[in-house]
Amino acid sequence: MSLASDPVQSARTRLYRRRRLLLHVGMAAPLFAFAAVVIAVLAYPGFDNAHQYLSDLGNQSARHPWIFNLGVAISGAGAMAAGVGFGLAMVALGGSRVAAALTSVSFALAGAGMIISSYYHYPDPRHLAINLGLGIQLAPLLLVWGLAHVPDMRDLRRFLVAVFGVMAVLTVLTKHIVLPDLVNMSNVGWWERAFAIVLVGWTGVAAYVLERRLLRLAHAADVAGVI
Repeated sequence: MSLASDPVQSARTRLYRRRRLLLHVGMAAPLFAFAAVVIAVLAYPGFDNAHQYLSDLGNQSARHPWIFNLGVAISGAGAMAAGVGFGLAMVALGGSRVAAALTSVSFALAGAGMIISSYYHYPDPRHLAINLGLGIQLAPLLLVWGLAHVPDMRDLRRFLVAVFGVMAVLTVLTKHIVLPDLVNMSNVGWWERAFAIVLVGWTGVAAYVLERRLLRLAHAADVAGVI
């Protein structure tokens, strides 16, 4: 039986399709960003992961800086799309519209910062636009707020709180607020990479959980005859 002749399957496919597509972007963006970094490192002979910043992959010292910069720009666009998906998913699940809007804004700022920093390369001061991406640290709490009264989201909320806690710890360590000698020029690169993995990686997990929930909601609507 074709999809066109199966109205239940067809309706299930249509419901929340755009939201789910945006969440798919949210799942793919972190993987794309990590792949771009790995390829950029491999294309930079002698790159020192312990001492050098990731931004060095996109400046004049790199043999092929466009690899890193293009990856950052595309990932930034993906973050902006994912933010819209997170916001719309929260609304669809009955979450807070205010939290949904603020979540989308935080992702939009992060994405814009990534795109700008991919054009202005370190050590250009305008490269510091990348710091807009740190605003995404608030997104887990915004999602917790937005999903506070959505059933069966307890595990995701716990995960998001844990992610926020890890990012908070990494922030105070890398900013030398506590244990100022822990992060130094001999290991700063590894700390930056750990921070980047947490900062970006959680979005893929959250996008996956919300996408699956929207799919189940669409299926339930089919069964109930709502569509």
